[in-house]
Amino acid sequence: QWDPMITTLPGLYLASVGVVKPAAWLFGWTGSVVCSAGMLRFMNLLFSAGNFYLLYLLLFKIHQKNKAVSGFQRILSTLTLAMFPTLYFFTFLYYTDPGSVFFTLFAYLMCLYGNHKTSALLGFCGFMFRQTNIVWTVFCAGNVVAEKLNEAWKTKLQKKKDEKIFSRKGSFSDLIRILQFLIEYLLSPKNLVTLTALTWPYIILVIVFFVFVFFNGGIVVGDRSSHEACLHFPQLFYFLSFTVFFSFPHLLTPTKIRKFILSLRKHPVQYSLITVISLFLIWKFTYVHKYLLADNRHYTFYVWRKVFQRHELVKYVLVPVYIFAGWSFADTLKSKSIFWILMYFVCLLAVTVPQKLLEFRYFILPFLIYRLNIPFPSLYKQLLELAFYVVVNAVTFYLFLNKTFQWPNSDEIQRFMW
Repeated sequence: QWDPMITTLPGLYLASVGVVKPAAWLFGWTGSVVCSAGMLRFMNLLFSAGNFYLLYLLLFKIHQKNKAVSGFQRILSTLTLAMFPTLYFFTFLYYTDPGSVFFTLFAYLMCLYGNHKTSALLGFCGFMFRQTNIVWTVFCAGNVVAEKLNEAWKTKLQKKKDEKIFSRKGSFSDLIRILQFLIEYLLSPKNLVTLTALTWPYIILVIVFFVFVFFNGGIVVGDRSSHEACLHFPQLFYFLSFTVFFSFPHLLTPTKIRKFILSLRKHPVQYSLITVISLFLIWKFTYVHKYLLADNRHYTFYVWRKVFQRHELVKYVLVPVYIFAGWSFADTLKSKSIFWILMYFVCLLAVTVPQKLLEFRYFILPFLIYRLNIPFPSLYKQLLELAFYVVVNAVTFYLFLNKTFQWPNSDEIQRFMW
């Protein structure tokens, strides 16, 4: 029987059948053990082991030009990311997140190695775990497009013998120049044919997605009333704050703070405009989902109650924090090409803004992809990050196992979780 409250496609269940059934036949398992909670949760242990290996391979591929990075540092970073608290917690439960991350990271890895048909197929598997993973299929296609754009942009600059334009990221005039180039490039039939020839597997998958949405009447299966899309722009601010919290060794340093203050002094008009826009987006586009106010099992319930519900002005007072978080986030990615950053930012908006519910699990994939692509941190920062994750995991598991409670209208034991 299918639970009508389930809103994702049956990818996790199909994968479970595909592994458990052959294993039961091979080892002679029968009865309740075949579909026991322990056996089903074992699936996520397998996915998590796969995620560890994929994270290592991705770090190796993305940072292969950095010869200063040792094998020990790669393994340490891999271990840290594999223990990322919001993901690691669900390793031991029967949730879609480990499998969703596995197929998305696998698709990203294949994309980086140029195996685009395989990448698109894996992207379809990720879509079967969570429909919003279609955004990361677009991200994989965007990687190909960004690479071609970057090559064409460098060629254009070399022809003009004006390398300064490319090296000075951040000024408004440079951004206009880049956008003009982007429009010119994408309006060229020759370039469009080239890009289509490279990305056609992803294009087919996106078309399949839109066909699914058309016939299904929306992206959600099951309980649609509780998962309606909206323009929830503050989700971007929540994600940036979430990222600063979990990447504070990289994003919240004295050097970063000094650089941010200098940037404020250098561009007061730009920051004033960003502040006004942020205040407007918070004023007009803040939504509070009924689950956020009602489900006291999740940490987001307490974040909302203890922070945002203290006073109606709190959400506006936090704007400077959001601006710093956004600046620090972007500053850490400056080693990537401007086209990669634009492409990632578009995908980040697509995967966060339409969500009405503030749910930390929705931030897992954009966080991991961000973290994979920042420059390799120092050993001290890596160890600090790992220690922080270990402490957070220990606290969350302690609360989950030992601080149970009951709702007034239910006899079931409730537990604290992400």
